[in-house]
Amino acid sequence: MKKIKQATALAAAAALSATMLAGCGGSTEGTASTATETASSASTAAESGNAGEFTYPMATGHSITYWCNLNENIGSYYKDMGETPFGKGLMENTGVDITFLHPPTGGQDEQFNLLVADGDLPDVMEYHWQNYPGGPEKAISDGVIVSLNDIIDQYCPNLKAYLDANPEIARQCRTDDGNYYAFPFIRGNEELRVTMGLFIRQDWLDELGLEIPTTIDEWHTVLTAFKEEKGATAPFCYEWTMGGLTDNNPFAYAYDTKRGFYVGEDGKSHYGAAEQNYKEYLQTMHDWYAEGLLDPDMMTSSYETVSAKMSNGNAGASFGWAGSRMGVWSNAGVEIEPKFNLQPCPYPSRDKSTPVKMGQIDSACPNQGMVAITTSCKDVEAAARLLDWAYSDEGHMYYNFGTEGVSYEMVNGEPVYTDLIMNNSDGMAPGTVMTHYLRGNYNGPFVQDLRYLKQYYTLDGQKKSNETWAVATAAQYAMPNVTPTAEESEEYSTIMNEVETYRDEMTNKFILGTESLDNFDQYVETMNSLGLQRAIEIQDAALERYNER
Repeated sequence: MKKIKQATALAAAAALSATMLAGCGGSTEGTASTATETASSASTAAESGNAGEFTYPMATGHSITYWCNLNENIGSYYKDMGETPFGKGLMENTGVDITFLHPPTGGQDEQFNLLVADGDLPDVMEYHWQNYPGGPEKAISDGVIVSLNDIIDQYCPNLKAYLDANPEIARQCRTDDGNYYAFPFIRGNEELRVTMGLFIRQDWLDELGLEIPTTIDEWHTVLTAFKEEKGATAPFCYEWTMGGLTDNNPFAYAYDTKRGFYVGEDGKSHYGAAEQNYKEYLQTMHDWYAEGLLDPDMMTSSYETVSAKMSNGNAGASFGWAGSRMGVWSNAGVEIEPKFNLQPCPYPSRDKSTPVKMGQIDSACPNQGMVAITTSCKDVEAAARLLDWAYSDEGHMYYNFGTEGVSYEMVNGEPVYTDLIMNNSDGMAPGTVMTHYLRGNYNGPFVQDLRYLKQYYTLDGQKKSNETWAVATAAQYAMPNVTPTAEESEEYSTIMNEVETYRDEMTNKFILGTESLDNFDQYVETMNSLGLQRAIEIQDAALERYNER
């Protein structure tokens, strides 16, 4: 049995937080100092409610149904997460028998709605709870999930210690009314918040005698050279229809705008796609498209088509994640061209005299991998104890690195992935095999550790990506986790569904040239007629409430 001494004093909480957030630099969390072997029985510990000391594994007889998406890298090898080494180890470590339930691929929202409508819910549900109509507070008032405040106080000393030591993260994890509603996914280091950006064929730049572009004009020069000198049919190519990428369009940032909401320098909510800066961005995209500098198929691009163009020489630059895009395409490209070399590029500025202010940055508590306890759960303590384990020192190591001696070894006080992960004998990529043994490389109810990323990024370009892509002021303009009230939600959703559909339709037309940018003001007027200004008012009120939490 493993007896875990829980950190309940604020000083101990601060120490726990510091090690988790440090990510690297000598941390030894999860070692014998915090998880010791003991022969004592755990038969009554789960029912004790003692927040000062708790023993895992829990007493036998606890079972939980756990609903969540099945990661695509798991689904190709296992029927459900319970069959994976990670799932089996989670049950063994906590003593809870977990039945994992997964919606069909791409059908998470549809099945979620059906389950909520039926009312017979799994015990815990992993979902993007901020997207619930009316927000998480409405999910509580609707009787779908329970408030966690008292539950955390009574059964979750690890999560409580972390939140107490990190008040800014705690603010992001609760509603305007002060209710904690889910066990959060937390990016435990600032570097983990910047994971996507621009990257380019460095070997082509070297051949053409060009430097990494840093401004809009320099990008125009480079893409033109790729087209004319290298024969690229899609000099710049990325997944235009991929929401996470389009929401972070790198060239829009050069014009101090984005297509969605952001926080302006006045501290108010702004909708970028309705502002004049967005028109300037669209004009640049229109010009580049007309000159053949952008993928001619950009409006219908997919991961597969972009992958092919990036690896076979039809494209010379793209935008996406350092791991699943830059890393994957680097490995594929070098098989075709040994000199193939992708390197990261900074978010470009409008010109040399105007520094870029905005860039991609995730929330420290992003709207993913969040696990709520539903009102159907009969064994709330077992569910809470199960989920709280992930925030203990031992659970932190398990979620990020898996099982010591199997998926990682401790080397000079640091966790180092084994060859099972990094040089898999079955030929599985590290990102794939990681999902079988741990959750550090995607998300879930735990604190993500920077040390995972330092090993996951194996290529030179990947290792430089965070420093290259980071924009010092990006967080200042990022919209935090705000939610409209239950009363505002239906109105807001109705308005924004129409506004966003129209925005995307017109954005495509402006870039393709089927609609003149002379009609931009009329386009803005149409969005206003759809209720955009009211939506901005609702978003701004939600921002004010967030700031008052």
